[in-house]
Amino acid sequence: MASTISFIIWVLFVTDTVWTQNVRQVYEVQEPGDWDDDFDCPRECFCPPSFPTALYCENRGLKEIPAIPSRIWYLYLENNQIETIPEKPFENATQLRWINLNKNKITNYGIEKGALSQLKKLLFLFLEDNELEEVPSPLPRSLEQLQLARNKVSRIPQGTFSNLENLTLLDLQHNKLLDNAFQRDTFKGLKNLMQLNMAKNALRNMPPRLPANTMQLFLDNNSIEGIPENYFNVIPKVAFLRLNHNKLSDSGLPSSGFDVSSILDLQLSHNQLTKFPRINAHLQHLHLDHNKIKRVNVSVICPTSTALHAEQDVFIHGPQLSYLRLDGNEIRPPIPMDLMTCFRLLQAVII
Repeated sequence: MASTISFIIWVLFVTDTVWTQNVRQVYEVQEPGDWDDDFDCPRECFCPPSFPTALYCENRGLKEIPAIPSRIWYLYLENNQIETIPEKPFENATQLRWINLNKNKITNYGIEKGALSQLKKLLFLFLEDNELEEVPSPLPRSLEQLQLARNKVSRIPQGTFSNLENLTLLDLQHNKLLDNAFQRDTFKGLKNLMQLNMAKNALRNMPPRLPANTMQLFLDNNSIEGIPENYFNVIPKVAFLRLNHNKLSDSGLPSSGFDVSSILDLQLSHNQLTKFPRINAHLQHLHLDHNKIKRVNVSVICPTSTALHAEQDVFIHGPQLSYLRLDGNEIRPPIPMDLMTCFRLLQAVII
């Protein structure tokens, strides 16, 4: 029990550390002596005197990126009509940490080859709601978060991620990715990736060879039909797995089901399962609502006594499941008492 709680705290700590490090790096304040004497500000934008490292150019109907002053760390250009990202506006912007270009009309053809890779200190890049058809490349090695949701991305060019060892978050949700977008080495180089979001695409298979440090994997709203045997061996740290709104059936699951000790939160809502998959005693939250399950077979769902005996000091109170959602199935109450006997920490059952 204590070990499990320690693991949860560690997961939260690591995740929080990523954000804390980013915030610490990004929000570090420059000394006044580092600012330009004339405090230049593009006439199309707003430069708050109280926040001299920020440049606000959002919601202004801009069609081009203005010249960015050298003191700027944070650049806000969202919700404009920008179609291109040329090198020239960023010639002096060597301190940029954050660029928000969401909700523009940027295409891959509009991104000049060295425009982004020249920004050696860039940590956050937001390009959501644009017209991109592939993941832009090359990108700066310093990048920690890349947000590409709601584009038209269907391709990931070879080597796109090969130099992005600092990337911790990659968001590709709501694009047009098919299985053929991935090669076995597509994610090679993403040594520190922790969160990968590819929800709302057109995948029928699980993406291959994910980075080993992946802790959060979101694949909701695809058409995934099965999970290969030993798939989770490659991502031994995955703690949060979302596969809601797919086409998973009993026959499409590996023989060991989701008996993976690292998984704490498992979401399988809106699939085609007719029975409970195998789970691990470490699992805390399980979403199985809106499947085709007819009954609760506790002898199947309850982790084996052998597994519990091997970690008897950890599981003083038995398996760690505290939340179970089963509504939208074909299960009729009452809930078997054996369920509560197995899962003594269960606090909520929705049926």
